[in-house]
Amino acid sequence: MAELAVKPAENPVEKEIILSVNNIEVVYDEVILVLRGISLDVPRGELVTLLGPNGAGKSTTLKAISGLLKTEDGEVTRGSITFNGESIANSAPDEIVRKGIFQVMEGRRIIEDMTVIENLRLGAFTRKDKFIKDDIDKVFHYFPRLKERRTQWARTLSGGEQQMVAIGRALMSKPRLLLLDEPSMGLSPVMVQEIAGIIVEIAERGVPVVLVEQNAELALRLAKFAYVLETGNVALEGPARELHESDHVRRAYLGG
Repeated sequence: MAELAVKPAENPVEKEIILSVNNIEVVYDEVILVLRGISLDVPRGELVTLLGPNGAGKSTTLKAISGLLKTEDGEVTRGSITFNGESIANSAPDEIVRKGIFQVMEGRRIIEDMTVIENLRLGAFTRKDKFIKDDIDKVFHYFPRLKERRTQWARTLSGGEQQMVAIGRALMSKPRLLLLDEPSMGLSPVMVQEIAGIIVEIAERGVPVVLVEQNAELALRLAKFAYVLETGNVALEGPARELHESDHVRRAYLGG
């Protein structure tokens, strides 16, 4: 696959904002302060990335948005999270999925004892419309390999194919916002490029994406805007192209 070109970055402040996280603090077990005032905006139809070292709060930020903190005794104790102008902080995960936010978690978390097609249908569990089959065909357009393996047990797939199932399952929910946590982890370079191309296409087709990715070079190449988290705070933010040239980012995350 040819290397993806970096497009000129644009400031999300000038765009229609679909998600706004404003100065949130997150506490686990009523004691442990993990996020210390995180703020970020996600424009409609764009790809935003969160960078930072392990423990910086990237995955916790995604869980705060998707409601998954509640499954881990975590809570947003200050600040606000609004999606399409509606407050969603500390809402239940199923409520947030119904509002159009779906998170693909680190490690994929597909159901290994179900087939590919069963996993995809599971992604549509909140839907009652008649277009589920049409949307399965759209997933197969993104991932032709899954069509070939539609009746195969998920546990028998390669890591890259399982990641395709995880993203495809998310798309079956008809998301209005997609959260991706470490989608390239454990994949071959060829598969990373294939998944990256699909992520960009998803955003370009109108579904905004928040990407958490340890591969900072890849993330900054894909994203329009980037936030660098350190110890639960936003240390840097700006157009991804500019952060790619930042001395601090190059030293800390790009190997020079």
